[in-house]
Amino acid sequence: MNVRGKNVFVGLSGGVDSAVSAALLQRAGARVTGVFIKGWYPPGMPCTWAEDRRDAMRVAARLRIPFVTLDASAQYKRSVIDYLLAEYRAGRTPNPDVMCNRDIKFGAFYRYAMAHGADLIATGHYRSGEKDQSYFLWAVPQEALDACVFPVGDMDKREVRALAKRLDLPVADKRDSQGVCFLGNISVEEFLRAELGAEPGTARDESGAVVGTHSGAALSTVGERVALMDAQAPGPWFVREKDVEKNELVVGRQSAPREAGEGIRFSSANWLGGADDATEAQYRYRGPRVKGRVESGRFIPEGPLPEALASGQSLVFYAGDRLAGGGIIER
Repeated sequence: MNVRGKNVFVGLSGGVDSAVSAALLQRAGARVTGVFIKGWYPPGMPCTWAEDRRDAMRVAARLRIPFVTLDASAQYKRSVIDYLLAEYRAGRTPNPDVMCNRDIKFGAFYRYAMAHGADLIATGHYRSGEKDQSYFLWAVPQEALDACVFPVGDMDKREVRALAKRLDLPVADKRDSQGVCFLGNISVEEFLRAELGAEPGTARDESGAVVGTHSGAALSTVGERVALMDAQAPGPWFVREKDVEKNELVVGRQSAPREAGEGIRFSSANWLGGADDATEAQYRYRGPRVKGRVESGRFIPEGPLPEALASGQSLVFYAGDRLAGGGIIER
């Protein structure tokens, strides 16, 4: 996309990806404005948002571009944090970054940018390769995606870091954040333990026999490997079912395979094209893409799936390399 002469608002997170994105747009002739999006941060827990904002300001100063802060904390609390907690309390496993993208980066930020004279917005998302983040973009409205450019979208992370050093950007050596979107380095588990608590509970095998204890059913995900305390037999053990009210898990020696004929039921679909375009689906970030078809609110895979699926997770559809849409897995 030709950006020369266009007003482009870049979401500057304080990280290297968005910094290089802003620099590339500037070199391509765009009139760039850097925007730091302030989210909601849990009281009493360590968070790097002030340092991230400072780093974003340093990038803007290095590039000599305008810099503003967008306070999206109220929207973030409602759309991401409250959703995250409600889903875990209901025994589901959500993708908070999906809602963060839909309602904050391509919601509040997009609306702010358009209201303040932007022609386009830009983010540091990757859309291919090892760091492909398209899985988290399925719920973004088509209108916002059409107005967004991804300057590093098809680049390799090593290439981005090398470019940041050549451009002498102040965040060239900054480590990537590993936490929840906008929560800095706070992990999902840390945050959930603080908010929901975690008490040991009973783990049973599929016959109903007690085989050990676990550290909290609400924090467990169907299909994942779980470390049992006081295990009656050596593992590995995998979560087959969970009961949040009773704080109990049903575990098995392997993640339960899913037969092809069952299909994967999904809700809250958002199509970036049509359902008929979808020829593959991905049911877990960095998980395999499986071939199949969409039929009446279900994805019918061509063969059995090797593992159990967690309700609340995203089911993301592709047509070749193109993101076709997605939905939320219902079990």
